[in-house]
Amino acid sequence: MLALGQLVIALDHNIVYVALPDIGAGLGFSDHDLQWVVSAYVVATGGLLLLGGRAADLLGRRRMFAVAALLYAGSSLVGGFAESPGVLVAVRAVQGVGGSLLFPATLSLINTMYDEGPDRNRALAVWGAAGAGGLCFGSLLGGVLVEAFGWPSVFFVNVPVAGALALAGWRLFPADGPRDHSRNFDVTGALAATGGITLLVFLLVRAPAEGWTTPVVLVSAVLSLGLLTLFAVVERRSRDPLVPARLLAHRGLLAAMGITAFYSATFSAVPYFLTLYFQTVRGYSAAATGLAFLVPAVVVAAGTQAGERAVSAFGVRRMLVGGMALGAAGAAALGLALTSDGSYPALLPGIVLLGLGQGAAWTGMWIAASAGVAPGDQGVASGMASTALQVGGAVGLAVLVAVAGGVGQHASGPGLLDGIRTAVFSIAGGIGCGVLALLILHRRAGSTGTGGTGGP
Repeated sequence: MLALGQLVIALDHNIVYVALPDIGAGLGFSDHDLQWVVSAYVVATGGLLLLGGRAADLLGRRRMFAVAALLYAGSSLVGGFAESPGVLVAVRAVQGVGGSLLFPATLSLINTMYDEGPDRNRALAVWGAAGAGGLCFGSLLGGVLVEAFGWPSVFFVNVPVAGALALAGWRLFPADGPRDHSRNFDVTGALAATGGITLLVFLLVRAPAEGWTTPVVLVSAVLSLGLLTLFAVVERRSRDPLVPARLLAHRGLLAAMGITAFYSATFSAVPYFLTLYFQTVRGYSAAATGLAFLVPAVVVAAGTQAGERAVSAFGVRRMLVGGMALGAAGAAALGLALTSDGSYPALLPGIVLLGLGQGAAWTGMWIAASAGVAPGDQGVASGMASTALQVGGAVGLAVLVAVAGGVGQHASGPGLLDGIRTAVFSIAGGIGCGVLALLILHRRAGSTGTGGTGGP
């Protein structure tokens, strides 16, 4: 059931990609505003994850799991009946709020219901297979649904699934204990963090399309910096801060946050560029594009299981190095195979290597993020790591789109293919640099006598 919750989150992030052309035509979106069908979800999720993690710790993980699933079900029902762009963008924002509550609740339930070690690692691998595979499987499901039933079906499909998720979660998971009234939400810190992170994700999503010097982007940057500075000041003075100082001093958690941000900035950007390649360069239909993502979905899911076994055999750090090295090789091979008239089988070697590395790294980084964190802090720790994931993804995609010459926004023809190839090669280089960074950090830790093979 926890894996199904993660699958819903991942599907909702990606399922609308192949439906965007039909959504734009059906509701009269302008080309400039259509991106907000995706961006509204990303901005709302990224901005509220830290607060969602705190809510799971203070209000109850089972309770927040059920509330979040019901938010998904209700907003998806409204989205399927939407008749205007504004309503659909608002629905996507509410779905993002659901994701910001569901993700940390799901992850902290795993980390408190399963003991640290092999049992938790195995549970995280199953949960990870659903999440990492769902990012690719969403394109497949979205393509099939759009071709058969039209774009509203990508919203309606969530309603029975999320509704059943809320009911089953309430019945299956342990009851929440009484609330500890000695702890509070740190309202000022929560508002400052939520506003600062939301504005940061907003400007990272908006700037590549509008430019980094436009008034909206500059004002967002100033307000985000001011709110995040206020958050830092409030946290230092609060008796019960949103992010406890003990977590900020937890080296393993901080390292895992860096890895999740880096992972999202590289691996997670690949479906965006592959979707552009399949639909715009090769002219695939929505259904064909969805089918093209079937192999990546299966391979990523297999990689999560292989990652769990590799952690038991070699430790988290070595597994992460190996998984990322495999991913770098796969991205490089994929970049070479992206041509204007190339066949799909020519892409498979790169897709397989990249997917295996991606799945293994996904499992490893969440094992690292939960290690050594007290049960009462698992929710906010999950929120911290997942916030890093969202911000890293927004930063990575903004940088990659800029490096690739604005692909997906204004580049077309041969320039589009060149831009996509540049982005994929940049991803390969970025992952390779991450491998080198992990190796260097490992050697430094070993030389000071603080290293080990099991940490992140």
